Amino acid sequence: MKIIAIGRNYADHAKELNNPIPTVPVIFMKPDTALLKDNKPFYHPEFSSDIHFEIEIVLKVCKEGKHIAEKFAQNYYDEVGLGIDFTARDIQQRHKENGLPWELAKSFDNSAVVSKFVPKVEFSNLYALNFNLDVNGKTAQNGNTGDLIFSFECLIAFVSQYITLKKGDLIFTGTPKGVGKVSIGDHLEGYLDKNLKLLDFYVR
Repeated sequence: MKIIAIGRNYADHAKELNNPIPTVPVIFMKPDTALLKDNKPFYHPEFSSDIHFEIEIVLKVCKEGKHIAEKFAQNYYDEVGLGIDFTARDIQQRHKENGLPWELAKSFDNSAVVSKFVPKVEFSNLYALNFNLDVNGKTAQNGNTGDLIFSFECLIAFVSQYITLKKGDLIFTGTPKGVGKVSIGDHLEGYLDKNLKLLDFYVR
């Protein structure tokens, strides 16, 4: 199982971090040890003082594919869920300044929170999905899939030109604006399509 993540896929998020808006998808990966499921608590690592939350729509790949044409990409995922890409922003910034990869900032243990998944057929329009993250009862991030720079199908087609997708792989599709720092004791709740609560856990 692979965790493939997309950076800067919402223009407002790219702008809030003073990053250029990409013309092709920005890809990075997390190991399977990054996975955190079942609303278990996230334990704040000691190596960073600036861990940020990033709420995202996550696709679950349902069959193997390589060199997938975009027009057929919809057949390669059948469920969607919510995820949080926890990022050690202080480490990321140091690495960016030195032209180094992001792995230490993005791929640490439990940095890929994933909810349960929902069949995509339950949603009338995958490109009008609202999703949000509440922190301590206050909304921190609001997103809508209509604002994606690169569609789900575009991402699947692009990634599969380089990396074979296999059943069970997860694709984090990018975060909207509003990312911020978490602290020990914070309560995070994630909602899909306004009233479907999929994430509900604490930072320890």
